[in-house]
Amino acid sequence: MPTEHKPPVEIVNRRARYEYQFLDTYEAGIALVGTEIKSIRTGHADLSDAYCTFQDGELYVRSLFIAEYDYGNQFNHDPRRLRKLLLKKQELKKLEKKVKERGFTIVPYRIFINARGFAKLEIALAQGKKVHDKRDAIQARDQKREMDRLKKIRI
Repeated sequence: MPTEHKPPVEIVNRRARYEYQFLDTYEAGIALVGTEIKSIRTGHADLSDAYCTFQDGELYVRSLFIAEYDYGNQFNHDPRRLRKLLLKKQELKKLEKKVKERGFTIVPYRIFINARGFAKLEIALAQGKKVHDKRDAIQARDQKREMDRLKKIRI
């Protein structure tokens, strides 16, 4: 009997690439409770309002929406609770130093389930784009779309 393969879970904050210029990315674990991981596996999470902050030398993600699990009971979780990110100490120190020193920010970009079945959050050390940078990105995307359209016509 063939086993069905579920599509991999990947929830992406597409707006983050538009708003920020990514300088470095990190893969962080997330401290979750049982109903949260079940909800992520069904694809019920949203990164659009999420952001990362430091508290007492530890990194937390705020406003990450993970919907309540449909089959959860009285032990269901709070959808927007504070969640701790799990990184190595040297990575945390490096990130905290850059955020304080140069005015960079840490942006949650993508949630996925790795090969071992753990939920991971891809975070990026980012710098906000200026208005003209955003216009350049839009123009480059439009030009690429036009070139692809012309290539299809010629084939």
